Amino acid sequence: MNLKKCNLRVPVRCERSIFVKGIIVFKCGGSSIDELSASFFNNLQLLIKKGWKPVIVHGGGPAIKDMLEKLNISFKFVDGLRKTTEEMMDIVEMVLDGHVNPKITRTLNEYNIKAVGISGSDMNMLTATPIDLEKYGLVGEASSVNTTFIHELLNNGIVPVISPIAIGADQRRYNVNADTAAGAIASALDAKQLVFVTDVPGILKNNQLLETVTVDEISTLMETGIIYGGMIPKVKAAMDGLNGDVGEVVIVNGKQSELTESEHLVGTTIKKEAGVVLK
Repeated sequence: MNLKKCNLRVPVRCERSIFVKGIIVFKCGGSSIDELSASFFNNLQLLIKKGWKPVIVHGGGPAIKDMLEKLNISFKFVDGLRKTTEEMMDIVEMVLDGHVNPKITRTLNEYNIKAVGISGSDMNMLTATPIDLEKYGLVGEASSVNTTFIHELLNNGIVPVISPIAIGADQRRYNVNADTAAGAIASALDAKQLVFVTDVPGILKNNQLLETVTVDEISTLMETGIIYGGMIPKVKAAMDGLNGDVGEVVIVNGKQSELTESEHLVGTTIKKEAGVVLK
């Protein structure tokens, strides 16, 4: 099997099949996974019927934290990243690949959506380099994506459900932030959209949903306090996803999913600049 990869540091375009509509990468946050509604899965099913090809990347921070505490394994955060030892990596892999990933996959199958759960370390799906072994431990930065294998699944009508565990050149496992993993995968696949599924409807101003904002406008919204608290890291993660050919990122509510006539999930769309139109 040809395992041709997209190197994220070099502008290389991988061979790809022609899809009817395009690829949408969904990033499901660890805090929202247990609250995904029936409407979310039903709308995902509708998008597939209309020709869209979903790829799901998930996190699992809260579940990892709970397991570490149950096992009395101490941990600390450095610059917002959980320093990951070899012992902790076993727990991370157990929780993400043994609990969170199959749970999402089973639910998709229940809604008659063909899905398969995959660790990012399988088939070299996601490779990574360590950010700083001494400082952060086994925390990695995505370096390449096996897009060939993802396309093979999509061409067979299968939704890949990917955990953000990567393999390094040293064959060690690395814990990759799910937000950045989703952004790397979306960029490598030339996805039409990167959708962050959260527990909020999007960005609100005066209790009204902002349907579309640009990166420059977000800076102003943060400075004026419209975007504050827990919404700030969500928005920053979404903006980080605007790399490569990913033209827009959407923040949607997994608890109450709505699909518009134009086949967009209701939420806040973040674009690089005004007037950007998807091909």
